Amino acid sequence: MDPLYFVHISDSHIGPTADYQRHGHRALPCAQRVVELINSLPTRPEFVIHTGDVVTAPHPDSYALAAEVFAALDVPIYYATGNHDTSRDIHTYLNLGDREDFQSDEDVLSYAFECKGERFVALDGRAPDGLDPHGLLSDAQLDVLRREATPDGPPLTVITHFPALPLNSPWMDANMLMINGEEMHRTLLPARDRLRGVFYGHIHQARHSVRDGITYVAAASTVGQFTSWPTDERVVSDREAAAGYSFVQYVNGQVIVQHQTFERPE
Repeated sequence: MDPLYFVHISDSHIGPTADYQRHGHRALPCAQRVVELINSLPTRPEFVIHTGDVVTAPHPDSYALAAEVFAALDVPIYYATGNHDTSRDIHTYLNLGDREDFQSDEDVLSYAFECKGERFVALDGRAPDGLDPHGLLSDAQLDVLRREATPDGPPLTVITHFPALPLNSPWMDANMLMINGEEMHRTLLPARDRLRGVFYGHIHQARHSVRDGITYVAAASTVGQFTSWPTDERVVSDREAAAGYSFVQYVNGQVIVQHQTFERPE
């Protein structure tokens, strides 16, 4: 099978103006910079996945800026809905690559696409506002996962915004997880021999974890990172941490994730 390369970005948190700041940094120039970097990579990716929180608040001006920035990519981009997004706004304002939507409801963003014999499935884990910042897979989304996570089929990758499993960080484990993440994990188990990984965001960190042979991979935020040491009772912005993205390689039966950092254009 030919190598497949893609870029994983997350948590761009674009605001309604060019000067909007998040975690002490201007979000829009960081997003513009990551697009420039992706377009100039020495190895061209097939596509980009953005695992949510495209904007900080679902405002038309924020999505207009996001649409302009990510339209400059030389390759298609695929989104997952973050807790700061709405699925309807992503459908309305942003262009996604070719895909098969699982549901016609514009309040749900869940779909599949295929590339070089690999299957990618995006799950909508955005919970009702009262549960924010947790995620939650609806019964319909769990049904999608049950249909997809079978022992047989092409190599499979799952995309969502929220971490499914505990991160050994007291504040994050109390506030940031998919509420039914354990059920999500159990649903994935039949497919683990063909599952490349679950790619997510939300935690503003590059992180790998493995349970029962299933790999979960988070990308750093393109604007600012969080702390989450095992002793941290409260998560704060890590002002020293660089902005980042990940270059992912599926090659020779391996999954290789290169976490890249970049200097903010400030």
